Amino acid sequence: MSVSKRLYWIAQLIGWGFYAFSIFLASYIENPEKIDSILVVKLFSQILLAIFATHFLRTIYLRWNWLNLKLIALFHRLIITSLFSSIFISYLTALISGFIDHKEIENQTFLVFSSNVLAMFIVLLFWNALYFTFHFFQKSRNQELNNSHLEASRNELELKNLRSQLNPHFLFNSLNNIRALIDIEPIKAKIAVTTLSNLLRNSLVYGKQSLISLEEELTIVSDYLEMEKIRFEERLKIQLEIDPKLLVFPIPPFTLQTLVENAVKHGISKRIQGGIIIVTAQETGGMIEITVKNSGTISSESGTKIGIENIMRRLELQLKGNSTFELIEKDGFVLARIRLDNEKLNL
Repeated sequence: MSVSKRLYWIAQLIGWGFYAFSIFLASYIENPEKIDSILVVKLFSQILLAIFATHFLRTIYLRWNWLNLKLIALFHRLIITSLFSSIFISYLTALISGFIDHKEIENQTFLVFSSNVLAMFIVLLFWNALYFTFHFFQKSRNQELNNSHLEASRNELELKNLRSQLNPHFLFNSLNNIRALIDIEPIKAKIAVTTLSNLLRNSLVYGKQSLISLEEELTIVSDYLEMEKIRFEERLKIQLEIDPKLLVFPIPPFTLQTLVENAVKHGISKRIQGGIIIVTAQETGGMIEITVKNSGTISSESGTKIGIENIMRRLELQLKGNSTFELIEKDGFVLARIRLDNEKLNL
């Protein structure tokens, strides 16, 4: 049994136990002579029925997803279910009382029955108020925790991305390549400087956003690959297969860029003959598939695992489980694929 279920049953037993004790104490204060085994059995039966009814209501709330309804849509549903539940509990309680007292249920006046229904209706409304207040509080708390985790993960990925681009090794290679181009191909050197500037600027700008369009993400990817193209020259081949309709589709920043960076760092750079990186984005049956395919094998280096785990964690937090990620090796290629449920996301 999970912790939440254990807490639920503890709260059920304590709450209804307190209710039973309150009725017992009130009856004792009113008339001590009323306290007998028959009263205890009646009270015990009513509490069991109340626990059964409220647990059944809880099952309905969870199965029909009422916990995510707005207050206006929820209010009339709670009124109706609480009313029927109070009638159910009161009627069965009357049957049990009649069986114990050897009386017919028809002997109970309508006024007494209505009073019992009203009393139980008020109690059930109070139970619902406590139950939903607890879940709304828990949901709000979980949302705050998710936001904190998302912010921490986003910042971590942003810093990792900036470190990978601003570290001395990357800058040394980029600037060295640009310097070599200045005398040979000055126009190309100017373009490289502009590309590096755009790459660093976009990293700063987009890194502050929770979602960016696929087109904006591809801008970062293209600039990054252009800089790596200068270093690897003919060893690096690039192929983009992007559905134009998906350019406006929002994704977490640096998601695709991180996959491409891993493909270069742990795939192409390890091969003397170099290789190819194929980036694709397509929609299939309501699912958006974004893939990065590169020549090479899956690396066991810790840097690869950290980058992949970071992507998976961000997708889980930000897209609420409406995405999947897989990394496979097949026929001399490494394939990293992200699948997003376009119908459920509605971003």
